[in-house]
Amino acid sequence: MAQASPPLLAVAEAANSPDRPGWVRNRVLFSLVLLGLFVAFRLAFVTEAPNRLVSGVGIPLADILAGWRWLVLLPAALLASAVFLPPQRHVHGLVLLAAAASLFGWVWLAGEQARQAAATAESPLLRTSFGGGFWILVVLCALAAADALQRLKLNALAQTLAGVAVALPLLVLLLQGHLDALSLLKEYANRQDVFQSAWRRHVQIVLTTLVPTLLIGVPLGVAAFRRPRLAAPLFALLNLVQTVPSIALFGLLMAPLAMLAVWWPKAGISGIGLTPAVLALTLYSLLPIVHSTVTGLRQVPDAVVQAATGMGLTPRQIFWRVEVPLALPLLVAGIRTTTVQAVGLAVVAALIGAGGFGAIMFQGLLSSALDLVLLGVLPVVALAVLVDALFQSLSVFLTPTP
Repeated sequence: MAQASPPLLAVAEAANSPDRPGWVRNRVLFSLVLLGLFVAFRLAFVTEAPNRLVSGVGIPLADILAGWRWLVLLPAALLASAVFLPPQRHVHGLVLLAAAASLFGWVWLAGEQARQAAATAESPLLRTSFGGGFWILVVLCALAAADALQRLKLNALAQTLAGVAVALPLLVLLLQGHLDALSLLKEYANRQDVFQSAWRRHVQIVLTTLVPTLLIGVPLGVAAFRRPRLAAPLFALLNLVQTVPSIALFGLLMAPLAMLAVWWPKAGISGIGLTPAVLALTLYSLLPIVHSTVTGLRQVPDAVVQAATGMGLTPRQIFWRVEVPLALPLLVAGIRTTTVQAVGLAVVAALIGAGGFGAIMFQGLLSSALDLVLLGVLPVVALAVLVDALFQSLSVFLTPTP
């Protein structure tokens, strides 16, 4: 087969290049805008039901945009126009602002529709909930904002501050009571004491897991670094623990802990509740801590250790003054992974009586109340995002500048 000439090869490479000029300058944003247009006209933006246990009737976005409400479409139109703009830094910043404004607009519009429905409803049991179209539009706006942040190439701290700036207007809507007429906020008002108790319990599970994880995982990581023969069987065992489903591990710990409670009643140990949850989550959390500790110590340059030895430092001083500070950023990354993982797995621990937000979520599943499920799920997502952002910002301060 004859080879293509150099001009033809150049044309083919230009056609396949992701940066080729054309009327679409941002393919990711273009795909998000197309999907958003499809969702806006095909799926319900909110649903209205006579009570919390009855399936609601979907209301499309077109039926809600009456009067001056159509102004919420302006940020979305700005996002659509940004598809054709050149990929420059100020354009990415404009996309970020438009995505944040659009996200605010969707939430405000849902709250406004709920308030209007509650004011004109004949029954106080009327529930207005977020529809499938709302959730997809929110996710699309978040993806557009995340893509803009990535293209802006900001550091971790700047990304965290940008995320706070995006979420702050939504928090203002929540605190001002604009969203109180939504079914999700009505569930919160009816179960405020339960929610606060679940919040404290969930945080307690996570913090109680982190303490033994660090006390066990960091020394194991140091031992695996000092003795390479120990690393292979140790990581094989920890990887085996990761393959066990979480609910199965919770169940496996219930029987021996119950027997221990019978043999040693004064210990206050039970086969259900906080103890098996913390033990199981600790076993799951050991792998990222041990791995990050070993990796952090291994990446310390030998030249730095040799220089410290030449200065007369003892092995203990080298470990605490040289190796630990240089390995600390990777260790923090491991703690970040462990904490986010514990926040999510603590939901499953509610099945063995540990409490937390999982108890609210499973109660909603049993009663077929979607908003009650969301009342347990959304705080877990927010807590995981918050923890991830905090540790990501902490790693910026701990990473040495070149």
